[in-house]
Amino acid sequence: MALTGRTALLAALGSLPVGILAPSWTGLLAVNAPLSLAILCDYALAAPVRKLRFTRSGDTSVRLGETAPVQLTVINSSRRRLRAHLRDAWPPSSWPTGAEQASSRHALTVPPGEQRRLTTFLRPTRRGDRHAERVTVRSLGPLGLAARQGNHNVPWTVRVLPSFASRKHLPARLARLHELDGRTSVLTRGDGTEFDSLRAYVPGDDTRSIDWRATARQSAVAVRTWRPERDRRILVVLDTSRTSAGRVGDVPRLDAAMDAALLLTALATRAGDRVDLLAYDRCIRVQLQGRPAGEVLSAAVSALAPIEPALVEMDARGLSTAVLASAPPRSLIVLLTALDAAPVKEGLLPVLHQLTQRHTVLVASVADPRIEQMAGARGTVEAIYEAAAGAQAQAQRLHTSQQLQRHGAVVVDATPDNLAPALADAYLALKAAGRL
Repeated sequence: MALTGRTALLAALGSLPVGILAPSWTGLLAVNAPLSLAILCDYALAAPVRKLRFTRSGDTSVRLGETAPVQLTVINSSRRRLRAHLRDAWPPSSWPTGAEQASSRHALTVPPGEQRRLTTFLRPTRRGDRHAERVTVRSLGPLGLAARQGNHNVPWTVRVLPSFASRKHLPARLARLHELDGRTSVLTRGDGTEFDSLRAYVPGDDTRSIDWRATARQSAVAVRTWRPERDRRILVVLDTSRTSAGRVGDVPRLDAAMDAALLLTALATRAGDRVDLLAYDRCIRVQLQGRPAGEVLSAAVSALAPIEPALVEMDARGLSTAVLASAPPRSLIVLLTALDAAPVKEGLLPVLHQLTQRHTVLVASVADPRIEQMAGARGTVEAIYEAAAGAQAQAQRLHTSQQLQRHGAVVVDATPDNLAPALADAYLALKAAGRL
């Protein structure tokens, strides 16, 4: 049984004159006995909670930052009219701070044998799976003095997908890809290393592209045309160890890395390359292999959604073994990890040579824009100390990047907003240079 605020108000109003005019146990009993009887009658007349039945429908997935409506149908199978307050409980991260109260609580009235549909609007603030916890119903009596209260488990799961904010950069990179592929009218012909076709020579063409054998068989000078390589293998590797748990501004490093991986996946599949995905810390967390080009992006988005950083050091030797077992020779290995000096020196550098011998390795990392701001600070003693700390951090990061480059890796180091387009540009540059 649950008592309402109306009950407390009536008890206070009834006890006040008794306490002033005739303070005694008899007076209190004269006031509270009828009120207690009314409470019991109200409780008895309230619709039973246990006989209620519930079903759910609505969205099962939503992008981070967007709204997902989830419907809850309440079926009153009893013979009494249901007047109730209902709370549809979800994890706190299902709404922005302060929005849970208004979004999850509902008032409803359901006549006997009928049903009503309620809609709860979720707007999650974190990736991952959000599970409905329980539905709490408080069924009020006709007088509004007492209520029956009970809980029901009505399972439902909404998967919160990465926001993929970098998709706004995709049209510009596709235009650059089309230039490389020769499908767009541009002033300079796109480069490549795969032979495409022959055409007639026009002034301005590179004389090194003239096919002399074909020219000898016809009256006009013939020129070879080239296109970027297709059907190359790309393995995107996400480091999900403790270094990926750090936040850069308002964005976790892992989320920024995921965003960059999704843009690269979308671009590479449009370029005709085959993309696989691997998430690793001390074991394989996610592995996608051999998916058709049209399914790779959606499969990657769904698979990465529930991944959270593991607070352990990355096993670099295990990562190298998993990569060598997954990727055929001469693949492009894109490793999204941190450029912290200690993990790179002790973990990645000793095994990097094994990877660069067989593959082209591209290491991408999320840089903290706050470091650059600190390095440029001036004016006060505290600012000078901040500038010194920022300059030291930049120097260490540059030294780590140079070490990776000396071992044969290509390095992309950019802030969260710039990492995805920078990684896409690095991929296009490798493709144009014929290094895939």
